[in-house]
Amino acid sequence: MSKQLIKDGQLIDDSWHTIALADEAALDDAAALPIPAGRIVIPAVAWLAQRDALLARAESLGDIAVSLAPTFRVEDIARDVHHFAMMAVEFPKFIDGRGYSTARLLRERYAYRGELRAVGNIGRDQLFFLRRVGFDAILIPQGQDAEAALQSLNDFPDVYQGAVDQPLPLFRRRTV
Repeated sequence: MSKQLIKDGQLIDDSWHTIALADEAALDDAAALPIPAGRIVIPAVAWLAQRDALLARAESLGDIAVSLAPTFRVEDIARDVHHFAMMAVEFPKFIDGRGYSTARLLRERYAYRGELRAVGNIGRDQLFFLRRVGFDAILIPQGQDAEAALQSLNDFPDVYQGAVDQPLPLFRRRTV
């Protein structure tokens, strides 16, 4: 069964394979993590531990994406964001909102222009706001209605505040 993904406002199948480390994994574990060929998502700590070796396989670098845990400092990978076709930001709990800040930093401070994907424990009511901070892809959690999730992106016809998706606040967009 393929994983469903909302990307650029459409439902598609996910073509990336995720490689994970145990929660308690140390940098030594990340350095020893085998990185196979193909479209893979690796933990950001694995990228940092194996950066030089992964850069050496530059011909397939477009097939490497990183996954950012909520505790990972995006500043530690800022110089490398241009290497990734996709970055996945993890939301392990519904109440953990650090990924919103991570997305905004990647888009605004570090000018990341590749696919920015939200993954993890994401509810329907969060999807509209995930798009506002810069996510252009959202991995639909197992058991969630993908069509209903897609429709949630249209829950609000307009927004007042400026954000990544619309930098100008409403009062600046008004035309008289």
